[in-house]
Amino acid sequence: MIDLDRRGVILAGGGILAAATMGPAVWAAPQRKLGYAIVGLGSYGLGVIIPQFKNCRDSRLVALVSGDAAKARRVAAEYSVPERNLYDYKNFDSIRDNPDIDIVYVCLPVSMHAEYTIRAAQAGKHVLCEKPMALSSAECEAMIAACAKAGRKLMIGYRCHFEPTNLEAIRRARAGEIGKLRYFRSEHGFVQGNANGWRLRKAMSGGGSLMDMGIYALQAARYMTGEEPIAVYATERTDRSDPRFREVEDMIAFDLEFPSGVLASCMSMYSANQNHILLMGDKGRIELEPGTGYAGNRLWVGQGRGNEITPPPGPGATQWAGQLDHLAQCVLTNRTPIVPGEEGLRDLRIIEAIYQSAREGRRIALRA
Repeated sequence: MIDLDRRGVILAGGGILAAATMGPAVWAAPQRKLGYAIVGLGSYGLGVIIPQFKNCRDSRLVALVSGDAAKARRVAAEYSVPERNLYDYKNFDSIRDNPDIDIVYVCLPVSMHAEYTIRAAQAGKHVLCEKPMALSSAECEAMIAACAKAGRKLMIGYRCHFEPTNLEAIRRARAGEIGKLRYFRSEHGFVQGNANGWRLRKAMSGGGSLMDMGIYALQAARYMTGEEPIAVYATERTDRSDPRFREVEDMIAFDLEFPSGVLASCMSMYSANQNHILLMGDKGRIELEPGTGYAGNRLWVGQGRGNEITPPPGPGATQWAGQLDHLAQCVLTNRTPIVPGEEGLRDLRIIEAIYQSAREGRRIALRA
């Protein structure tokens, strides 16, 4: 089994805050920017990640992997990627022969994460893989093992670990500004209107709103408390007559119990728009809404919404640039990323327990 007893190093109890303190003095000065190959030119890879390289100081876009050759050539022309660095899924393994590529960023449907992470590691490349990490904890373990065997870094795309509002909320909670934390709440969801999208195909996504949006609430519960949950109880509400939800769930509510006594109440949904994080202490509250958006995240600290906080800048020009450069720096300095594969594995194990609890209607104890 994978050893996960490293939370003092890599989890919110300490690791996430390292992202906010990696100033110029502790960053290696690379002789060159490390090269990324983006695998998957869907809405996230193409629309969100690729445009971020202009904000990076240690990372650059050098290669593209796509099943659509014409699209790849168009994108390559726009972003000055040489045609020799265009790949498809059949010749992907030949990236081993390309010294321009240091890191592969897997931006594919969840069902393809394990395969392309393992193939990238076997090709000698470091890997940044989108969340959720894989379809199952068993696939996560295989991904971690493959990267370890190849001596390559594996990081999961938890961008909020580099987002200023979240970092400031964690800092203030750790500083005791709201006293002893007693209760946490988070709801994440949106109205899923694409009935033909891969996220509604269980074989490709692994599940519905929980895998896609609930993972934000789960992650926030863990990094905001700095603890690992010891038990979960979940319920599901899905209208199976809705053609969107023939294979995957709409709403899942789940409560997480933490060793300190904190209770986290979370919800994911595909039938309503929500993006909210709340921490309640015995002396006040910390609230974020939206909490994990691409932009416009807001933070209040105190007794309500009377005291809005403007956070200091994060570790990068944007949360995505901070994420991309963090892995580049970890490669250059041989450090473990603050969100390594073990972090994704932990989330998948908890998600599996949430699904089990919803099916069986009972509290599920979580192993340490």
